Amino acid sequence: MSEPVDWLPDGTPYSPRFGDRYHSENGGLNQARRVFLHGCGLPANWAGQSQWRILETGFGFGLNFLVTWAAWRADPERPTLLHFVSTEAWPVSADDLLRATSVHPELAPLAEALHQQWWGLLPGVHRLRFDEGRVLLTLYVGDTQAMLRQQNLVVDSIYLDGFSPQRNPESWDLHTLKAVARCCRRGTRLATWTIARAVRDALAQCGFEVARVPGVPPKRDNLHATFNPRWEPRTTRQPAVAPEPALPGPCIVIGGGIAGASAAASLARRGWLVTVLDQAPEPAAGASALPAGVFAPHVSPDDSVLSRLSRSGIRATLEQARWLLNEGVDWAHCGVLEHRTDGTPGLSPNWTQAPGAAWSEPAPPAALAAAQLPPDATACWHHQAGWVRPARLARALLGQPGIQWQGHCAVAQLRRVETPTATWQAIDAQGRVLAEAPTVVIAAGAGSLALLNHRWPLQPVRGQVSWGKHSDPARPLLPLLPFPANGNGNLVPRFPLGDNPQGEQGWVMGSTFERDVQALPPSAADVHAAHGTNWAKLQGLLPGIAPQLEPLFAQVLNAPAPQPAPGEPAALHTWAAVRCTAPDRLPIAGPVDPAHLPGLWVSTAMGARGLTLALLCGELLAARLQGEPLPIDARLAKALGTERLP
Repeated sequence: MSEPVDWLPDGTPYSPRFGDRYHSENGGLNQARRVFLHGCGLPANWAGQSQWRILETGFGFGLNFLVTWAAWRADPERPTLLHFVSTEAWPVSADDLLRATSVHPELAPLAEALHQQWWGLLPGVHRLRFDEGRVLLTLYVGDTQAMLRQQNLVVDSIYLDGFSPQRNPESWDLHTLKAVARCCRRGTRLATWTIARAVRDALAQCGFEVARVPGVPPKRDNLHATFNPRWEPRTTRQPAVAPEPALPGPCIVIGGGIAGASAAASLARRGWLVTVLDQAPEPAAGASALPAGVFAPHVSPDDSVLSRLSRSGIRATLEQARWLLNEGVDWAHCGVLEHRTDGTPGLSPNWTQAPGAAWSEPAPPAALAAAQLPPDATACWHHQAGWVRPARLARALLGQPGIQWQGHCAVAQLRRVETPTATWQAIDAQGRVLAEAPTVVIAAGAGSLALLNHRWPLQPVRGQVSWGKHSDPARPLLPLLPFPANGNGNLVPRFPLGDNPQGEQGWVMGSTFERDVQALPPSAADVHAAHGTNWAKLQGLLPGIAPQLEPLFAQVLNAPAPQPAPGEPAALHTWAAVRCTAPDRLPIAGPVDPAHLPGLWVSTAMGARGLTLALLCGELLAARLQGEPLPIDARLAKALGTERLP
């Protein structure tokens, strides 16, 4: 449940847990600006930087974040990217958050944007994105000391905030401040409102040079500190061989599907000049040409690695779809019903309490009835889920400033040239140089295997979907279901085939998983078999809905090799593409071999979860490339990293 808040007569929020005000009675806005923002020398210190990284202990109602965000917006010399990382063990409710921040009219639009994303904050790491991904709020929900010790983080400024040392001593003790110091580079500046002797002594012991400065009323003094230890500080935990952080510059991305477009967009937002190479004439010609697909979180009773990754991926997909796409035409945040046809529970018994229920919960009776499933069916309802037209998303990502598209560019090999400066060259089959840059990202799906010289045991997987369209209101052929469903297979029951949400509609059902099969296009016999597989999945997934489509499948499946009449399209269509998976079925995002192949990165092996995970992988890759705070828990990043592979 959300943290309870009392409201004092003067409107100040008060914590019953700690018996203390959330901010000064003279107003949190003044404290945020003068104690923390100006106390860290901001905005002057971030001027002209490619990124600036701030760590705050104790998010509270987010006033420090909102004030910093507003200062970033108002500064013509602002960094390209603002990272704000904040710990919070006891998140308040979205309503209380808005109540506390909306009293400041100059911050009202920012407060409303924060309020809209303030949901589903389970323990762990959450990345919230604002101003089209140039302001990144990373919330560590949990104990400050524990969370900081688990992450790999380097910051430029620190807001040491929280309830008073007398009320909440754990937030100010030596062990917590050591965890804070571990996140510092030499020169990191810290500001706080407390001048408690124990805090000053602990900061000095951790390597800070500490000074008392005139305070913000009602405080007579505040504290400033700079991390400048007499010893050489240990670096944060990294893989045995980690690439040095790179500054924005030229970059090549190979692959114009969702994975490549996501990586290109994440880098372009950071100021990189990205050239995207693809063998097709247009973007999203491979697996991302799927007519429409489902995005939904994965659930498991033990909240597995994939479940946690999928939630972070869904946040990224939702936020970027809202920036870039036309809802109702290109995508819809409509929720998805998951029918667990094997009868296994998807959610743990205690999951239904907030904030987990903001993500997923047992399917309500109304959703089961709409899907024509029995009341006792084992099913989940995913609130943060929907459908998207992948090609529309890929094209929108690639249309952002800083990205140059080059089609008809089939890369046969990559060659590293050391002189006059170290660079990578993308070479075609005739030996021509298609492009060159110091940094290359391989994001070519199943085509990544050859470019990686089969370095890892990636497995190609062909998938085929069955789909149809409807343009005659007198002959309704769309399944009568108001939302997508997934489980063993998935169904998107209706989506626009063009730009008019009321125009011609389509439905799509699939998909097959044909491992180690790469032949395209599939043979007539393979198409016939795929329709049979998809029809069987549909009958198990939605036995009450399937009869609506039975005439279409029967028309095809009753003939050994269905052939439409000349010039007349078949009522039941097929679509096929080849994806690839890693042995552990998780994507791969990271440097290929920083010791021997510096500058070569990869984002691939999305399998069937590209719509859920590709945008997250693009952000993870960019963060690792630039030495930024990671968008996910460090342990989850390790699960996606190249270092896990043999």
